[in-house]
Amino acid sequence: MSPRLRMCPALDVAPRDGKKLQQDISEACDVVVIGGGPAGTTIATRLVQMGWQVSLLEKERHPRFHIGESLLPMNLPILEQLGVLEQVKVIGLTKYGAEFNSTVDDRPSQTYYFSEALDKAHPHAFQVRRSEFDELLFRNCIARGVRAREGTRVTDVDFHPGGRSVVRAVTEAGEPLSLECAYVVDASGRDTFLSRRLGSRRKSKEHNSAAIFGHYGSAPRRPGRDAGNISIYWFEHGWFWMIPLRDGTMSVGAVCWPEYLRTRDVSTEEFLARTIALCQPVAERMQDAQLLGPVRATGNFSYRSTRMFGPGYLLVGDAYTFIDPVFSSGVFLAMHAAMEGSIVLDACMRDPATAAARLKAHEERVLRGVRVISWFIYRFTSPALHRMFMKPANHFRVKEAVISMLAGDVYRDTPLKRPMLAFKLFYYLMSAQHLFRSWAGHLRRRRNVRVTFSGGTTPVDLDT
Repeated sequence: MSPRLRMCPALDVAPRDGKKLQQDISEACDVVVIGGGPAGTTIATRLVQMGWQVSLLEKERHPRFHIGESLLPMNLPILEQLGVLEQVKVIGLTKYGAEFNSTVDDRPSQTYYFSEALDKAHPHAFQVRRSEFDELLFRNCIARGVRAREGTRVTDVDFHPGGRSVVRAVTEAGEPLSLECAYVVDASGRDTFLSRRLGSRRKSKEHNSAAIFGHYGSAPRRPGRDAGNISIYWFEHGWFWMIPLRDGTMSVGAVCWPEYLRTRDVSTEEFLARTIALCQPVAERMQDAQLLGPVRATGNFSYRSTRMFGPGYLLVGDAYTFIDPVFSSGVFLAMHAAMEGSIVLDACMRDPATAAARLKAHEERVLRGVRVISWFIYRFTSPALHRMFMKPANHFRVKEAVISMLAGDVYRDTPLKRPMLAFKLFYYLMSAQHLFRSWAGHLRRRRNVRVTFSGGTTPVDLDT
């Protein structure tokens, strides 16, 4: 049960010289959260449930379009703690696994079912339309006691080490807003508000990808209980996703090497159609589908901030790091980091002397799961991993461990270490068997790390 919260008062701040100065502080609270997506609403809701006063500022208005429609089984315990699991069941389509498809292997399709993971207790997840999912989380955080504003863009943050910070924003009507707080949480997603301000956002040195995507009608689903499963297809320039949604819509996107997307010389709609034609299984499945809206492109998926925290601030979710959407891990990683971040901030505000050590340990825990998933992502287009996914073996429980990773089970005490070490050994042995193809794939991945793609026709470097 959420505790009763006090109203956030306006403040009069007196300077040290004793002359009273009326500051433009609109309200005071314990935590200001920048961003009203899954990470922001999760950490805000949990902190309020712990008894803290929280204000959340979201620059857009819900509902809003977003990709990342495929949740993982490990999202469900989080949704239950937030009190929205039953609502998500209503808007979601149940998925029991992930289907991988190949055009070069003698076994063209392989489905991994979550019920076959090391922990059999989490056999499904949901596909959700993100505009509905994000709005549901946003309205829930308001209902729990978060003071959340839409249409409010943060413009600056004044940090005062050893004191309280001031977040400055402007409303849609152009009215200034200033909030004083003990901690600022940056959950601004790919906007990476604080990372850009602090100059700490860096492209990944290991991986880089870009995507083009849209929503379609009349694209056939798989039969029976597989109707909600995500389908993934390898092709020459990367991989495709096909995500079925509850209303019959199919989310379709191609995650490609940036060097390929920079060859676009037609509209995004035409270019996506041209790209679909390059992958025969996708083209056959999409032959009667109709585009339902605009096609969008986005670049430079993979990045990380050099700092997760500092005096008076914490980065969560995509505001800190994002790798690649191949295993649908983005929403889960963001929400898990937010859940854990709420526990850490609660402890930091109750015992400030322990803050630095607690935040450092939190960063290490978050990165532990990111590293497990990113190892697979960096190698997803390699011949060896392609072959191992299409012909899985369960020696040393390797297949079960891979399914656990696909389910997002990378933070609990599930015994992943030994099976994952075995998988990596098999991977390196198979890479040696296909040495020339593996080396060519490695060189292509390294080359594309240096290529930038903004989503339009002009490349943008994330480090500027």
